[in-house]
Amino acid sequence: MKEVLKEIDMWRSQGKKVAIARVVGVEGSGPREIGATMAVSDSGEVAGSVSGGCVEGAVVTHALQAMGVSFMPSGAGVATGDLGDIAEVEVGCPSVQTFGYSDDEAFAVGLTCGGTLHILIDPDVPEFYDELVENIHIERPFVWVTVVSLNPAEAGEYEVRDLSNEGRDAFSLSGELPKLGASMLVYADGSHTGTLGRDDIDQVVIRDSIGALAVGRTDMRHYGRNGQARHQEVGVVLEVFAPPPRMIIFGAVDFTAALARVAKILGYRVTVCDARPIFATPERFPMADEVVVDWPDRYLEKVLDSLSERDAICVLTHDPKFDIPAISKALESRVGYIGAMGSRRTHKERTERLVAAGIPFETVEERVMGPIGLDIAARTPEETAISICAEIISKRTGRSAKSLSETDGSIHDRA
Repeated sequence: MKEVLKEIDMWRSQGKKVAIARVVGVEGSGPREIGATMAVSDSGEVAGSVSGGCVEGAVVTHALQAMGVSFMPSGAGVATGDLGDIAEVEVGCPSVQTFGYSDDEAFAVGLTCGGTLHILIDPDVPEFYDELVENIHIERPFVWVTVVSLNPAEAGEYEVRDLSNEGRDAFSLSGELPKLGASMLVYADGSHTGTLGRDDIDQVVIRDSIGALAVGRTDMRHYGRNGQARHQEVGVVLEVFAPPPRMIIFGAVDFTAALARVAKILGYRVTVCDARPIFATPERFPMADEVVVDWPDRYLEKVLDSLSERDAICVLTHDPKFDIPAISKALESRVGYIGAMGSRRTHKERTERLVAAGIPFETVEERVMGPIGLDIAARTPEETAISICAEIISKRTGRSAKSLSETDGSIHDRA
């Protein structure tokens, strides 16, 4: 969304209508992720992309028709002329269009990659557009919740039983479904703007949005019309907007420069911190977002409350006078990854010092990845950076990967 705001604001200032097309579902090998956005003005101007070129022309056609444009404006980038019955879109109403695999026929519309995209086309910007833009500009974390599918159930599909004596609501089929395209903004404290049209489903969605925001991951959820779990009547996308995850690297060493470069590619906001001003300079680490001259534990004390499960702390100093205070303070945070560089012997001695400092052995074993990185026989700073980042991804996703802390033998390949 962020990449099309400039054009949307310009078109609206010119009095033009603007339709928003967003990827709300991906199956198989899709060219864009959920949240990819394209904006279309009623004069046929286009900003952004939802497929990298595969279906953009068809999406423009649908968007124009949804805005009530009967003729394709010249210069719109697709064939001009009467739109006729090309798109089954009701004027003024949001719709979800599905684009799947197409062969190599000359004018086929679809994804040659073999995947399927579900694209929500809304003929207008949301009522809370100004608030959404402000949030993005000031990097206030929020979730944009949108109803993207409706599948009315029959009453018999629900398990109806009286649970009142147990203090819980009975499953029931009552009231109308939310409307397709209904949306709201949800914040970390549970406050929100907008509604999906039903208080019961709003409350469930707010709860789940807070969870999605905590891990920084866009998600798709399904509910019954009253917010029941394990039902498929209402499909909702929880699109998370949050500042980039942070990586704090302690130690201004050669490995740090390589790790900072790889972390930036992965979208991290990188901080390099070292107490030695002669080494911690922006000139040595131009790829870092900030270079801080401070003792690691003192710096962490300042930022501790702002760190979350999405963030990573990498201790590359392997010097007890830096490592022990840094790791001890890092363990007080909610940070999702803590890794410490060094040989197996170094990490064993480090663990003993941490335990002597009052940290339970189980806590060190569970949260401190040491030696840092996956066991891929990395030797150079660049290979080590890949090893570390791969371990961070593995830990975040929960996917199986062997870490050095879980294997025996030499860290390096002796070939």
